[in-house]
Amino acid sequence: MRMVLGVVAVGLLLVESGSIAKPAHKTENVAPSKVSTAKARVDFETQLKPIFKSKCMPCHFSGGQMYDRLPFDKPETIRKLGTKLFTRIKEENDRRLIEDFLTQTP
Repeated sequence: MRMVLGVVAVGLLLVESGSIAKPAHKTENVAPSKVSTAKARVDFETQLKPIFKSKCMPCHFSGGQMYDRLPFDKPETIRKLGTKLFTRIKEENDRRLIEDFLTQTP
C-alpha cells in the first residue's frame, strides 16, 4: 500500500513540475461551420457580355469585321476560345469571371 501511495505521490510531483504534460483541458467537439464551396453561376448576358463589349467592340459584335468568324455576343464562341481570350482581357476580376463561366456546365 505504501508503495502505491509513493508511486501516486511521485506521479503528482512530476505532473506539477511539468516533467509530465498535464492533460489538455477538455473541449467540446465543435463541428466546423460548413462553408459553401459552390460558386455562383456566371451569367453571360449580364456579367460577361459587358466585358467583351468594352474590350472587343466593334470588331467582334454585329457589324464588326470579325463578327462572322468570332461573334463575342454568343456564349458558344467564348466557350470555344476559352482562355485564348486573355490576350485582350487583362483585368484579374474579368479573367476570374470568364474562367468561372468556362468551368460551369452550359
